[in-house]
Amino acid sequence: MRRKPFAQAPGTGPADDHQVRLLQGAEEFFPALIEAMDAAMADIQFETYIFDFTGAGATVAQALMRAAARGVRTHLVVDGVGTGALPKAWAERFRAAGVQFRVYSPLGPLGLLLPHRWRRLHRKLCVVDGRVLFCGGINVLDDFHDPNHGTLEAPRFDFAVRATGSLVASASDTMDQLWWRMQAVRDARQRRLPEALRALRAASAARHAEQGGDPDAGPPVRATLVLRDNVRNRSRIEKAYRKAIGTARHEVIIANAYFMPGGKLRRALVMAARRGVRVRLLLQGRYEYFMQYHAARPVYGALLEAGVEIYEYAPSFLHAKVAVIDAQGDRPWATVGSSNLDPLSLLLAREANVVVEDAAFAIDLRQRLVHAMQHAGRRMDPARYAGRPLRQRVLDRVAFGLMRLALWVAGKRY
Repeated sequence: MRRKPFAQAPGTGPADDHQVRLLQGAEEFFPALIEAMDAAMADIQFETYIFDFTGAGATVAQALMRAAARGVRTHLVVDGVGTGALPKAWAERFRAAGVQFRVYSPLGPLGLLLPHRWRRLHRKLCVVDGRVLFCGGINVLDDFHDPNHGTLEAPRFDFAVRATGSLVASASDTMDQLWWRMQAVRDARQRRLPEALRALRAASAARHAEQGGDPDAGPPVRATLVLRDNVRNRSRIEKAYRKAIGTARHEVIIANAYFMPGGKLRRALVMAARRGVRVRLLLQGRYEYFMQYHAARPVYGALLEAGVEIYEYAPSFLHAKVAVIDAQGDRPWATVGSSNLDPLSLLLAREANVVVEDAAFAIDLRQRLVHAMQHAGRRMDPARYAGRPLRQRVLDRVAFGLMRLALWVAGKRY
């Protein structure tokens, strides 16, 4: 496939040649993803934190195998914590079909006791034929299944986007770099130095895809891909949030699964509320993990005091990482991606968000979030929060302290 240079660096600003479609939950995401894979002619690049083969997850695996079996170059990268080693039966099926897969940072004997192992591949990206990008918070995981909690009564609440346009090349580029760097490390460990050098050269020459339009996706919109890594893009996603919140005039709505923003982001939300912006947060209302559940609550007090409205999502697990600002104003802003607003995402993990500046897209996302708050959210009462039981407050402070200690051990300030 012929390639051409791509001038825009990740996160430098939106271009207005994109078509972007919002997808809610695996029910909308998986069919769109599988349709693109089944139409692939040259290559599929796929990264995900969790690849679970239960239920609907198996349909995505089968689409990858169908593509590889007909000669499509298929690269899959999963995270060593979120997924771990693939089940033996599926790994053998992938190899037989020709799916090439890698595990990012597999855990050694000491597991997560080593702080450098806390840097995870948390982004969810798929590029098909260098033309179509999928990005968001949705793992390859059946909406009604949770690996730790079993069958869910209601679907997980999450979002992704399907996009075409020049941002696809940014995603393809960064995925190629990671793939070939992982290949170089693998070759070096096996003392295949010539192969390792070739892989490093391939990483540095990161490919850029030909772009094509998507006539069925609607009019062009302004969008960009914003990445977070531990090299050049350490704070791009948080800065994008802070800038958008800082210029908000009317409304800020954020839905985020694991919410423990740092001081700068908290102050941005407080200042927005104090200058008359309506700030609403839709957060996780069901207990999932001790640290993420309890460590978030100590930051609620200052937000509630400033007039921020906090809603807890109750029917199922909220996994969304989205926001919409001034959807009905003259400068609408929205983001959909993989990044939580907590230190694991904002300081350690590889993350990817798409930022969209388009009224129709922002209004669509806003309507879905407002509906969730009104029909599935429980608004937090400031008085009840202040009077929560002593045991609850102790657990919150212990979790918050442990999170701060972990950041200190990792050499991070937040």
